[in-house]
Amino acid sequence: MSARGDAAAAFQFLSRFPVKYSPDFSPELLRRSVVYYPLVGAAIGLSAALGAAAAAWLLPAWPAAVITLILWVGLTGGLHLDGWMDSADALLSYRSRERMLEIMKDSRVGAMGVLACVLLLLLKASLLAALIEGGSYSMLPLLLLPPVWSRWYMVRAMARYPLARGNEGLAASFGGLPARLERRARLTAALLTLAAAAAPLALGAGSGAWPQLAAAAILAPAAAAACGMLAARRIASRLGGLTGDVYGALGELLETVVLLVLVLLQHNL
Repeated sequence: MSARGDAAAAFQFLSRFPVKYSPDFSPELLRRSVVYYPLVGAAIGLSAALGAAAAAWLLPAWPAAVITLILWVGLTGGLHLDGWMDSADALLSYRSRERMLEIMKDSRVGAMGVLACVLLLLLKASLLAALIEGGSYSMLPLLLLPPVWSRWYMVRAMARYPLARGNEGLAASFGGLPARLERRARLTAALLTLAAAAAPLALGAGSGAWPQLAAAAILAPAAAAACGMLAARRIASRLGGLTGDVYGALGELLETVVLLVLVLLQHNL
């Protein structure tokens, strides 16, 4: 299988981009495709940045932020939000391990899942509004960083933590993920970060933007790694490992964390 096929599989699995490819999504293909998860994140982030620029040109910050968020969620098909809600229903139920895993398998969404989803989307919209209102169009390429590093950490979680259900479920397809694939995904994320940090300068941000850009390039991966490790360890200790829903929940959490880092940098540097 070519690298092009692996990348196409990653785009089809994680996004709603119209990729013309008909994979069989075998466990081998799914494992190889994780190298391109940060690339999928970059495509989503670039689309969100372009959408934010167009929306902010026509509308005030808050409506522009909500439209950007709708585009962002639409490009993922709500895949990770589903995992966020299922994980919230289970983990906030404070039931036994077995019962929490049963709750995750239930296709219905409970009150805690709905509440967690609403609060997450409100926080994301507010952070996007702050970025749009407080920054310039040239700084919007930094929106690549949240989806890039959140998807890298999903790969890291696959490689470093056991599976809560053993060989059951979709997550089992990623069992035994080689560490070398996580390292390649990290390299891809790092190269994309350098491009995202350099783009504002090419768009006329000026030399005064250097501190914010350099800090964003350093702190985005650091925040994703630190917060991801804390969350993944805590969840794994309660469930005996991670599930596909938890991978998605980690992705949503870390997108929000990196967005928060960008807002903090924008307002303090």
